[in-house]
Order: sequence, then structure tokens, then C-alpha cells
Amino acid sequence: MTNPTACLLIIGNEVLSGRTRDANLQYLATRLGEIGIPLREARVIPDVPEEIIEAVNACRAKYDHVFTTGGIGPTHDDITSECVARAFGVPWEVHEESRAIMVADYARRQPPVELNAARLRMATLPRGAVPIRSAETTAPGFSMGNVHVMAGVPRIMRAMFEALAPTLAGGRPVISRTVHAHGVFEGQIADGLSAIQARYPDLDLGSYPYYWQSSGGVALVAKGTDAAEVEAAAQEMFALLARFGEAQRGEPEP
Repeated sequence: MTNPTACLLIIGNEVLSGRTRDANLQYLATRLGEIGIPLREARVIPDVPEEIIEAVNACRAKYDHVFTTGGIGPTHDDITSECVARAFGVPWEVHEESRAIMVADYARRQPPVELNAARLRMATLPRGAVPIRSAETTAPGFSMGNVHVMAGVPRIMRAMFEALAPTLAGGRPVISRTVHAHGVFEGQIADGLSAIQARYPDLDLGSYPYYWQSSGGVALVAKGTDAAEVEAAAQEMFALLARFGEAQRGEPEP
């Protein structure tokens, strides 16, 4: 069985400008791999309606799932939700259940908070969207078809994803094994690693050099959904590194 695939759209001028460091990609890639939905592409998109709409439509046609982060707050540049509505060709309208939940939440606060026009944007969704609710906020994310729209704030995004995860039909988990060796470098093992990759075409084999102070080495990673193949390839990579230095299993430590 072929695993479903995913794409991540990171939306926000603040990421492209360097003002904000994205903290969501690694988390989502890891969690999606664990539930058998490997992340195949990630893009950073500016707060430009035409570019968001184009990316959403292109990616939802290419991948089984599209996840977006960012752009669902109350300010003028939070335009992801309305752009998704335009991408699907449906109205962008107040979601009454979400509005009522937010009104009740704001009324309980001390002092009470007004659900003004800006905050109401967070309860305005594409018609037909299914809200993603979390314990971190009453303002929802949402799913529209195979597009899942979440907050950019990492704490809230993670809560939204964990609320969504049980509803996602995944495949076999992506398994990863790492071996490494200090004092061994990519130029020494490139040919041998290529030969191992040829023997395991269904796996993703990667080579990652590292440097600490005046020393360094290389880490080799095998990823795939067939546990036996991943273990076999990792053993071969371990043997390859052992020809040139002291091979070790797991991630290198400083």
C-alpha cells in the first residue's frame, strides 16, 4: 500500500523577512512521518492573496494532504482563511458555532473581552469548512477538503495538529535509523553510499556532515516504511563507516 503524501505551506511575510524563525516544519515532518503521511514538500509563501491561492490549488491537486501554518489571526495581514475560500470557490462567512464559542469564552474572562470585528475574523471560515478545535484557543483552525489550516504560533499549531491527527488516515510509519563516525568525511564514503542506495531503491538514504570545533564527521540516515529494509541498510552503512573510522549508532553528540 502506498502511503498518502503531504505538503506544508508556511505562510507569512515575517518568515520570509527573517523576523520570525519557523518552528513548525520539523515538528510536522516528524509527526506526519510517525502516522505514515510523509511530508514531500514545504514552501514559504508571502502574505499575497494570489500566491496563497495558487499554492493551495497546486498543492491540493498534487498531494493527499496540504497543511498550512500562519495567517489566521485578527490583523489585516491574516488572510489565509479567506484565500482558502477563494481557492475552493466558496463564500468566506462567519461560522456561527465558532462565533458562539468565542463569545462565551471572551465573556468568562476577567475583565470580559469584546468580540470586535477584528477578532470576529478568526471565526470567519470558508463555507463547508470543518473547524479544528484545541485546548489552547477557542479560535479554530479548519479543514477544507484535503487542506488543513492551522495557526503559526507553535504552541497553538501543535495543539491543533494533535486534535486533527486522529482523523487523518495514514499509512505505515516512516522509520529512521542513524549511524555516524567522527573523522570520516563524505568524499570517502560517497561511492559506497551510492551502492547501498542502489540496493535499497525504496529507501531515502542521506549523508549529513557535521563539524564541532576542529573536528567533524558524517552521519548517515536511512528512512523508509519497511522496517527490515531500513535495519538492513543501516547495518550496511555502519559497516561502510567502520572501514574508515569508529562507527557508532544514533545521532552524533558534541
